[in-house]
Amino acid sequence: MGYQNIFTQVQLAGPPEMGPPAKDSDPRGTSTVQNYWLGKILNAQIGPIYLGPLGVASLICGFLAFEIIGLNMWASVGWDPVQFVRQLFWLALEPPSAEYGLSIPPLAKGGWWLIAGFFLTTAILLWWLRTYRRAVALGMGTHVAWAFASAIFLYLVLGFIRPVLMGSWSEAVPFGIFPHLDWTAAFSIRYGNLFYNPFHALSIVFLYGSTLLFAMHGATILAVGRYGGERELEQITDRGTASERAALFWRWTMGFNASMESIHRWAWWFAVLTTLTGGIGILLSGTVVDNWYLFAQEHGYAPMYPATGAVDPLSGAGAAQ
Repeated sequence: MGYQNIFTQVQLAGPPEMGPPAKDSDPRGTSTVQNYWLGKILNAQIGPIYLGPLGVASLICGFLAFEIIGLNMWASVGWDPVQFVRQLFWLALEPPSAEYGLSIPPLAKGGWWLIAGFFLTTAILLWWLRTYRRAVALGMGTHVAWAFASAIFLYLVLGFIRPVLMGSWSEAVPFGIFPHLDWTAAFSIRYGNLFYNPFHALSIVFLYGSTLLFAMHGATILAVGRYGGERELEQITDRGTASERAALFWRWTMGFNASMESIHRWAWWFAVLTTLTGGIGILLSGTVVDNWYLFAQEHGYAPMYPATGAVDPLSGAGAAQ
């Protein structure tokens, strides 16, 4: 194993791994394919694949949402395929305007956005249920499903929960690549700079912390791979030389180490809290806090600048609320 380095990995060739039998009677596919190049970055084996009723329903709903969004974008450039490809990153399916509130508008005025959002949300929730049920069928913990639920919470806050609380679908995010980024920038400006939102700050802490934890853990396991470190379950229950070397390395460099098991709990919580705290920060914007910069000044973590005589246009009589 001495030839291994950070650019290579060992690929084992053998009979396909079919996994343990499920607790329920759901049929599973039996066909598998070995792909050498996929094995360079993932696992060389593709399959067996199980979709089931929930998986099929989720894919159908996801396809309908994708088609509605794509066809509306294509229609916005006059059904010109060249312009569709050229402007794809800038095209959008926009939510209804504020005048419609939470009512159902005409299709061309945001109705298609509502329909696409319904199918996309249904697809995501069905896929969550499928993830949960597959874990239970295999006798696993449901940690993956609840991590997925944290991301779904942020999605629902952006496109459903907060718009309902604000009383208008116009508060939701448009479907589109650059348009949703533009929405984020405008949202930050409108509510006094999200950098002063403490929950946004926590979300960034957990985001960066997640990347650091996953990189450190992945690097550690690769570094002790020659001693069987990738067999982490065995190293948890019966500590071997890989675990001991990894522990000594982190005690040498940091003074302490996470165990083969606890590092996964650290990483799980950091990743889950990224979207959970981010969703809370978005949910409070406009519903509880109208200006995060003024909020930060009131709570002592933003500077109080000398008065210049300029008047905040949002503080005057008749300003939009």
